[in-house]
Amino acid sequence: MTAASGRTGRPPLTEARKAEIRLEIARAAVELFVAQGVAATTGEQIGQAVGVSARTVWRYFPSKESCVRPLFSAGIDVIAARLREWRPGHPLPELFDPALATGLLAATGPDGATGTALVRLTRTELGLRAIWLQTYDEAEPAFARALADRAGLPADDLRPMIQAAMLNAALRAAVERFAWSGAVADAGVGEAEVAETLRSALAIAAEGVS
Repeated sequence: MTAASGRTGRPPLTEARKAEIRLEIARAAVELFVAQGVAATTGEQIGQAVGVSARTVWRYFPSKESCVRPLFSAGIDVIAARLREWRPGHPLPELFDPALATGLLAATGPDGATGTALVRLTRTELGLRAIWLQTYDEAEPAFARALADRAGLPADDLRPMIQAAMLNAALRAAVERFAWSGAVADAGVGEAEVAETLRSALAIAAEGVS
């Protein structure tokens, strides 16, 4: 086979496989961060845990802290999708039930403990904290679009923008409180606790400021 007639070698990765690799790297990074700290973790160690080279890790992420971004984004994507499906007239606090909590936990790891441990680390690791806050900042427009669609309002309407900001802040505060309190997101009880914490946060936000 000549160069003109075709190429040999590995076929290009599909987008689905790339997403899988990103998640594998993210989960391996969190396990290492929890076990030995962020400072002591190297790109080589993260790559070895997944079975790829450090060069591959840096191809997907610009820094070791940013490796965790897929885990943060996954949970937010679950919430945005649920918002788009939530029928008008139904209170938003009821959005968060054990079924949605299951989806949130599944997005971060096999048992949900990965996501909880990761959020707990954002309290002391400034690099992870920056990624955590940036992810929520980027999520706000997605929440606003979902709320606008739900209410039949234009995308640039101020009401869904304000509602999205309140929702975003309430969700972040609730998740941080759950993780920082030392709760363990195991199956069953953990899902119910996550759902109740999120419902309580939205109910408080709905009361407004007096």
